[in-house]
Amino acid sequence: MPEYEFVDVYLPRGVTRKEAARQLTDHAEYGHWELYRLTLLRDGSRKVRLRRRIIRQVRATW
Repeated sequence: MPEYEFVDVYLPRGVTRKEAARQLTDHAEYGHWELYRLTLLRDGSRKVRLRRRIIRQVRATW
């Protein structure tokens, strides 16, 4: 079963949809993050949880 690490990103109410998409695209392209969950809060802000897979290197024995 794969292991993931998570990061939470908070986008305040004044951030436009286009700007939010740009920020999340930057996280995806440069940090290899993928969208896990997006929550739209009552005040109009967004709470985003991103995840990326942890790749563990297995030590080879000869």
